Amino acid sequence: MATQKLYAGAKLRETRRKLDLTQKAFAEKLGVSLPYLNQMENNNRPVSTSVVLALAQEFGFDVTQLSTGDAERLVTDMREALADPVFAQEQPPLADLRLVASNAPSLARVFLELHRAYRQTHERLASLDEALGRSGAEAGLSPWEEVRDFFHYCDNYIDAVDRAAEHFAGPGPGNLRARALEALESRGIQTQLQDTETLRGFDREARVLTLTSRAHPATQSFQLLHQVALELHEDLLDATLDLARFQTETARGIAKIGLANYFAGAALLPYGRFLQAADMVRHDLERLADQFGASIEQVAHRLSTLQRPGAKGVPFFFVRVDQAGTITKRHSATRLQFARFGGACPLWNVHRAFETPGQFLRQLAETPDGVRYLCLARDVSKPGGAFHAPTRRFAIGLGCEIRHANALVYADDLNLSNSGAFEPIGISCRICERTECHQRSVPPLERRLRVSPDIRGMLPYEVDP
Repeated sequence: MATQKLYAGAKLRETRRKLDLTQKAFAEKLGVSLPYLNQMENNNRPVSTSVVLALAQEFGFDVTQLSTGDAERLVTDMREALADPVFAQEQPPLADLRLVASNAPSLARVFLELHRAYRQTHERLASLDEALGRSGAEAGLSPWEEVRDFFHYCDNYIDAVDRAAEHFAGPGPGNLRARALEALESRGIQTQLQDTETLRGFDREARVLTLTSRAHPATQSFQLLHQVALELHEDLLDATLDLARFQTETARGIAKIGLANYFAGAALLPYGRFLQAADMVRHDLERLADQFGASIEQVAHRLSTLQRPGAKGVPFFFVRVDQAGTITKRHSATRLQFARFGGACPLWNVHRAFETPGQFLRQLAETPDGVRYLCLARDVSKPGGAFHAPTRRFAIGLGCEIRHANALVYADDLNLSNSGAFEPIGISCRICERTECHQRSVPPLERRLRVSPDIRGMLPYEVDP
């Protein structure tokens, strides 16, 4: 079988610029000629084995980053954006999108930002009453989407915050809750439990942190650690936010909450110990939740963030959807990238999880690009802690490419070699390439339709292959 050539010009340029080296100096350290380096940086030549070794030896570079990163998610995001009817007259081929993602990722992000701004303007014009009710700054920006994209393109892994949380958790299990209470007390903060609907409330003047007694212990610990992040590591959070350069204070505020939540999850499930434990129990979510005193959702989400250079875990995707099918959390370290707008594919097992509460659903699935996955789904209920309090219901999905399936206990007794066992799923209907799907909700925008008054199949139209 022929070895796949590695083209990573954008990564090479990015690495050289981070090292503040000229092309000539970089070429000398890699042991190649200046023209050869120039050709590799422009993807006219593949990265040679000697260059890969030199990157690792000279700079301690994690060479796995050359073949991973933003390219796949950029291609997926551009395809979805280009499915917009405004681009109906001109559809670049997939090969061109891959070239842009590999050679000019900054240009791809600018295009996505431009389309996002266009889409927001279009939606506001279509709902003028809503737009008129907003202030000028808020009407022109979407802070929530800006923060979502920040974590999306960081691979949902923030190294400095992750390591700070791991250091706070300590080398052994210990009593993390007691450590958090002690850390807050050292800052003059007293913690109390009260029968209240508010998960966490902090009185800055009185220096009192109030947690609801109705919440699960794992949720209480998470909220404690969230406050620890704000009190002990505010400088680190602010430095990370400064680098992100958010457009509005609202986006910065949302991101700060997100970073504090990230710290809490990383302290509750510290990287090294959690990675080792996940490997030992073959990613059994229930055993990991019991071992670390966490919830199933916290464990699943943490598994998708194990992307530390030099110590990566199994690449997972993670998603949380509500009962309407709206994606409320998403991240993917795999080639499967979720739709930025709208819901997920209705054929995906995450939507069936609401029908089987308390059970894990397993699914062997194949996306239109031919990649196969092992998908897990389970419902997650969050009771309000009182008879009249509402119960929030979600479903979470977790999965990996089938080549990693043997590392998961959930793959036991599944026939992974049977092609017929894999169900066809997509990303979202408007960019899905499948021409025959009984659950399609809208036509694919990249294909022509044939409509006949004399024929009615599963759909009122046919899609040209």
